Amino acid sequence: MAEAKFIPLEKYQRYPKQEMLGRARRFHEEIRRRRTVRDFSDESIPPGVIEECLAAAATAPSGANMQPWHFVVIRDPGIKRRIREAAEQEEQEFYEHRASPEWLEALRPLGTDASKGFLEKAPCLIAIFSQKYGLLPDGRKLKHYYPGESVGLATGFLLAALHHVGLATLTHTPSPMGFLNEILERPRNEKPFLLLVVGYPDDDARVPDIHRKELKDVVSVFDKKP
Repeated sequence: MAEAKFIPLEKYQRYPKQEMLGRARRFHEEIRRRRTVRDFSDESIPPGVIEECLAAAATAPSGANMQPWHFVVIRDPGIKRRIREAAEQEEQEFYEHRASPEWLEALRPLGTDASKGFLEKAPCLIAIFSQKYGLLPDGRKLKHYYPGESVGLATGFLLAALHHVGLATLTHTPSPMGFLNEILERPRNEKPFLLLVVGYPDDDARVPDIHRKELKDVVSVFDKKP
């Protein structure tokens, strides 16, 4: 068993107290502009941008530092078409047979349906896989701890990074998503976590008129007593 090894914390950046609130507000203002987009342009993304955003995502914390994620970048039109066809088949089944009336009612304000043309039109798809276990060189399984939570954290980093560079995104979760393993030739120890659609919004893109909950409705605070 490897012994713990520690190195100095060298890259931590502390900011003056009078600057911290301003930085928090600026980040809030930037991230609150993010909206899920379904109307994408087919304009290509500059080289290297996606890779840098993925490098940022890969810095996310993970259970026991197992880093149980794998990202597949898809720009090939033929692969995107296959993914769209498979996703629409599952979505048709969902909307017509699997979804409860309550679920469909919850989706109604978003205006979604089984048609997923954005999977072909957007210049880039990123399939995110969660690894239930790793594989050692001799074929033995290496248990991964908290893979779902870990991949969720990395996905959050990725969404923030893509927004930061000016790209629009859509988190797509057709269910089931096993077709992604087949189309993208991913091994059995990987489970599709999410399909991320990435690109620029169409000039005439529209988004649902929906609103976030107030902070008081989603946050509880226990301060020290005076």
